[in-house]
Amino acid sequence: MDKILNRFLKYVKIDTQSDEESSTNPSTQKQFDLGNELEKELKKIGFDSVELDENCNLWAEIQSNSDKDLPTIGFIAHMDTATEVSGKDVNPQIIKNYKGEDIVLNKENDIVIKTEDFPSLKNYIGQTIITTDGTTLLGADNKAGIAEIITALEFFIENPDVKHGNIKVAFTPDEEVGRGTETFDVEKFGADFAYTVDGGEIGGLEYETFNAAKAKLTIKGKNVHPGSAKNTMVSSLRIGFEFNNLLPLNEKPEYTEKYEGFYHLLETNGNVEETTMKYIIRDHDMNDFKEKKELFKKSVNFMNYKYDDRITLEMEDQYNNMSQKIKPVFHIVETAKKAMEDLGIEPKINPVRGGTDGARLSYMGLPTPNIFTGGHNFHGKYEYIPLESMEKAVLVIRKIVELYGK
Repeated sequence: MDKILNRFLKYVKIDTQSDEESSTNPSTQKQFDLGNELEKELKKIGFDSVELDENCNLWAEIQSNSDKDLPTIGFIAHMDTATEVSGKDVNPQIIKNYKGEDIVLNKENDIVIKTEDFPSLKNYIGQTIITTDGTTLLGADNKAGIAEIITALEFFIENPDVKHGNIKVAFTPDEEVGRGTETFDVEKFGADFAYTVDGGEIGGLEYETFNAAKAKLTIKGKNVHPGSAKNTMVSSLRIGFEFNNLLPLNEKPEYTEKYEGFYHLLETNGNVEETTMKYIIRDHDMNDFKEKKELFKKSVNFMNYKYDDRITLEMEDQYNNMSQKIKPVFHIVETAKKAMEDLGIEPKINPVRGGTDGARLSYMGLPTPNIFTGGHNFHGKYEYIPLESMEKAVLVIRKIVELYGK
């Protein structure tokens, strides 16, 4: 386990945070810092056709060593980390032989992973837990996936007697800002199907995602001195608050689970004169998704009728439920499931309450379900990952290749 641990610790210390406000590809140049390191590493290990392109997509492959006509399998992970919490100066803590107690991340700021808040910790008693120091995120999303893919596939280079078909690898930028596939060349990748290694706890196997849209409201007000505001002032902030209250209370993230969709207010900025509000809209069922978008539009229309067209709406679909593209080639899910079962891992097949690059790739012609990395509490200071789960992910990737090699 030292090999994957050392890889992971090296990767997370390289800041690769993406930027949703940037218009460049990639959104941040610092993603090349990891890309360049990975390019050198893959060449040194012996991967074929290693190339880091101008958009920070890293491509590589291991050529088939079989005389059989085997499928070409791809494995994909993303290099960037989330925007919500800093990924700079990550200082991982390693807790060996975890005893089941609360984990103090940062005593000075009283940042603690409490078992009452995160009961999943109790599943890993006796294992090695990797956490943050309470000042940054950890970056297991998705640097654990990168470490797991490289460690798993290195096995086939070191053991050429194990037969396999062509294996493709891609490490991509900007997944966290929804742009991870903008410059992904499916034809160049050349796989029949692929797996993103970007899931959560051990056993996770996902082939259903939300249908997703984003919406932005720009609300124009009228600002005057509050002392003489009667019948004149129009507060864009208050209009925004009123609009938000029109949306169904029980269809917010904190009240939903499993296949239940939601409206989520991500961000609001403004003052009396002008306010912007950014939302995401999610649902697994396409009809329910369309109804949610329609209700959102009708709510805007109502507020514009009431307040003389002060709201401008921009709405854009982001991705669709990838299950429609996975089901015709469902053997790729069944094979991953069998790989886990053969290794004594209980598969946990649940819908993704979010999206993955696999959703877009599936609609681009590359069916791509998602398998676990082992991590928990992504995008925040309470992120952690058990080392043993990472090792299991390595074995699952290997087993998938071996099963198709037969």
